[in-house]
Amino acid sequence: MSTTITTTIPQAVSPLVLNGTPKKKSEGTEEPYRYAHLMPVYSKDKYPPLQPFEHVDAGSRALSHPNPRAFLDSANVVELTPWLGSDVRGCNLAALTPDQKDELALEVARRGVLVFRDQQDFIDRGPGFYTEWGRHFGPLHIHPTSGHPEGHPEIHLVFKDANSRFNTDNLSTTVWHSDFSFELQPPGLTTFFLLSQPKVGGDTLYSSQVKNLQTLSPVMQDFLRTLKATHSGFDSLRSTKGGVVRRDPIETVHPVVRRHPVTGEEALYVNKQFTRRIVGMKREESDLLLNFLYDHIAKSGDHQARIKWEPMSMVLWDNRVTAHSAISDYSQQKARRHGARITPQAERPIPALTSMKMED
Repeated sequence: MSTTITTTIPQAVSPLVLNGTPKKKSEGTEEPYRYAHLMPVYSKDKYPPLQPFEHVDAGSRALSHPNPRAFLDSANVVELTPWLGSDVRGCNLAALTPDQKDELALEVARRGVLVFRDQQDFIDRGPGFYTEWGRHFGPLHIHPTSGHPEGHPEIHLVFKDANSRFNTDNLSTTVWHSDFSFELQPPGLTTFFLLSQPKVGGDTLYSSQVKNLQTLSPVMQDFLRTLKATHSGFDSLRSTKGGVVRRDPIETVHPVVRRHPVTGEEALYVNKQFTRRIVGMKREESDLLLNFLYDHIAKSGDHQARIKWEPMSMVLWDNRVTAHSAISDYSQQKARRHGARITPQAERPIPALTSMKMED
């Protein structure tokens, strides 16, 4: 591969903001931004297509542990809803052993999403540590268009500040999705944290695709288990902030209802951002069914959890059993929101209907 050419995001680095307000070093002097080394750059490298691999889920190893939740023994855990989300304090993710990381993967699979507070130890260890962490859970997905820290393309960065444009074309900034569902082997357990954030706003919504399926009638559930849908990466990559598409987009067919490889739970697996069509249906039929499911996901507030960010928080979720959406409601604050995502891939989605055959 030729020497990497990178482009740093074309905007000034504003001062440190952990709660929306720049910290003052002294009167008239602002401290340098603590995470300036993690500002996004846009390499010109081209990546080959992703290759299939055999995935062994980390959570499966924890099933044989005497206490699969032992990593939380000294933590304070508050459940956000009866069946989705937990808020954890008193657990240092950076200090987890391999066995404890396996237990973490199992807990995330069971609860859908976990938020861990006070994780400065992890966040300050830097991008080399982030990638080492992520590889415990699977091969790291490299975003084909987004910015990343210099020399670390496996870390996907989100970045908005006072100079950024916000989407005002739609009534809402809510876009429910499961990350990169168009890949043959989409992400499983995902880690995300903010390095800088607005004083208020910029929350993240999560929805249980397990409950979204379970609340449908048995007749509808049985019907959905027989269906496959096309997921496409073409639309999302047409407009890129860095101006470079580093891997060609693909379309993939997945089951509409998938089974988690460790918990065995069935989950709805369609999302408005990437799902395009039900295989075998006429366009009008497919649109009718998919729009019904999208509406069901969006309106089912009793299956959702809202994560309110605090400085030094980290959120881990299982893309196989949840959908999520960022909320861009902070544009008037002119504040910076700078986050990093570590995205291991998992297995090819397993159909809930055991007799379903997927194309090679």
